[in-house]
Amino acid sequence: MTAELKVYFSMFRIRFNHNLQYRAAVLGAILKGFLWSMMEILGYLAIYRVGGDSLPMELSRTVSYVWAHESFFVLFSVVFGDGEIYSAIRTGEVAYDLARPVGLYGRWFCQSASNRLSFALINCMPVLILGALMPKPYGMTLPGSAAQAGLFLVSALLAFGVTVAMAMLMYVSLFYFVSQRGIRIMVRVIVSFFSGGVVPLPFFPDFLRRVVELLPFGSMQNMPLQIFCGNIGGVQALRGIGLQVFWLCAMIFLGWFAMGRATRKVVSFGG
Repeated sequence: MTAELKVYFSMFRIRFNHNLQYRAAVLGAILKGFLWSMMEILGYLAIYRVGGDSLPMELSRTVSYVWAHESFFVLFSVVFGDGEIYSAIRTGEVAYDLARPVGLYGRWFCQSASNRLSFALINCMPVLILGALMPKPYGMTLPGSAAQAGLFLVSALLAFGVTVAMAMLMYVSLFYFVSQRGIRIMVRVIVSFFSGGVVPLPFFPDFLRRVVELLPFGSMQNMPLQIFCGNIGGVQALRGIGLQVFWLCAMIFLGWFAMGRATRKVVSFGG
């Protein structure tokens, strides 16, 4: 492991351990995840009672998708827990970060990833357990085979990388705007909707679904969650994972390039 990679790993570990101290926030997130999942499931039950035969996913798979989405919500959220980065850009403290011997893109990437992962690891297991213990039709069905579980883990890791890479592009865009609030709201709404955070992509019209699945949005939470609930498997899942690898590499390169362009000339006001 090179010296620079050791520095990135150390920053990831320090930030990870720091976030584990906020136990009250974690307990609140678990309660929110459980209650919100039940509300969504009750809504889907009403929809399936009316037109279940014409819907693109089986009820059990949709319920499992909802539980998995709430369990891993933090992991696949583009806008989450990066207040220090927003503050550094807004106040001009990014000038100090640029003076450090560690690359800014790698440093922020590790910080952003650790913020999400630390909260997700604590939040996901309790919600998954609660979902698995619920009776039918409210309960979740876990992956039925080791192959399905393995594909899900690989796809989830890649989707997590694509999510952080998307967040890095958002950070770069903030260099060009005075107000960050509008950009963050737009990114949150657009990414959440087109990545399957509001409704699963199979519920989209066919033409729109095909287009979205080819874009980076389809390689985010959509792919691992559909593998988890059993709606995608086999060759189709492998193709989706291959597309995830492409978008992860492409977006990291694009973000690194855009970061270099944005930080060539940084003007800091106030001192």
